[in-house]
Amino acid sequence: MARDWIDRTGEMEVIAEVVARGSFSAAARALNLTPSAVSRTVTKLEARLGVRLFVRTTRALALTSEGEAYHRAAQRILRDLDDAERIAADRGAPRGRLRISATLAHGRIAVVPLLGDFLARYPDIVADISLTDTVIDLLEERADVAIRIGPLADSSLTARRLGDSGRSVVASPTYLARHGMPQRPDDLLAHNCIGFNFRRHQTGWPFRDNRGTRELAVTGNIEANNGETVAQLARDGIGIARVGTFHVTEDIAAGRLVSILDAFNPGDREPIHALFVGGATMPARVRVFIDYLVERLGDEALPR
Repeated sequence: MARDWIDRTGEMEVIAEVVARGSFSAAARALNLTPSAVSRTVTKLEARLGVRLFVRTTRALALTSEGEAYHRAAQRILRDLDDAERIAADRGAPRGRLRISATLAHGRIAVVPLLGDFLARYPDIVADISLTDTVIDLLEERADVAIRIGPLADSSLTARRLGDSGRSVVASPTYLARHGMPQRPDDLLAHNCIGFNFRRHQTGWPFRDNRGTRELAVTGNIEANNGETVAQLARDGIGIARVGTFHVTEDIAAGRLVSILDAFNPGDREPIHALFVGGATMPARVRVFIDYLVERLGDEALPR
């Protein structure tokens, strides 16, 4: 005899929110439920499955191995359901919520200014954009499109090239007035150079001269984890920076920063891609947004 159907997707959403939020009470607020309702849902699910999904103490909440397996499967099923609803809702027309992830600087300078025109073309789309230099997992965060700069890691996602951008060495006029203008790359060894505090595929700053391209191991007393902050530190006169050109084009034009050692720029480029889940089930809102980005963000669209 068939038993009564239980709202399994509701249970899966509860588990997903508990894991994402780290507590029953936070999950309850996100789901507009009471903490006791969330607790009852988890308890009933555990009883039906015959396993513990969480190890609960007064201070911590952690998944068991069975809970991790259930959570992974639940995420996959919820994504499939989302895709099915999106496809049905699209009906071939671009509509619905479009979740976009972009880096702080590139998003602010190149992506956000395009959204007004894009939404005017597609008024049934709701744009939901997050700017962060953290590399997110599209599937876990349920994002539709991520715009990334630099070499891509291997993944099952589809990548569409949007163009590329160069890099510039810059300093503020006040810094140069105090410490002098470097005439050759080796002069940087006597300067305070602003670095990044994460691992990069280049250990030094590359320069080109009559001997070819070489990396110079610069040093400094300050580092940051994103180009926006590095550019700000350079504007504040703390040191010399090497960042993506799009970070500093406005500052150079306004005189807040000066581009230096241009004759030794090796011309290295960073590719810019849009990443998304491709295939026949791609919602229309994602397809038209990718096409729009390719149209507007070509190789000449960013400062070189």
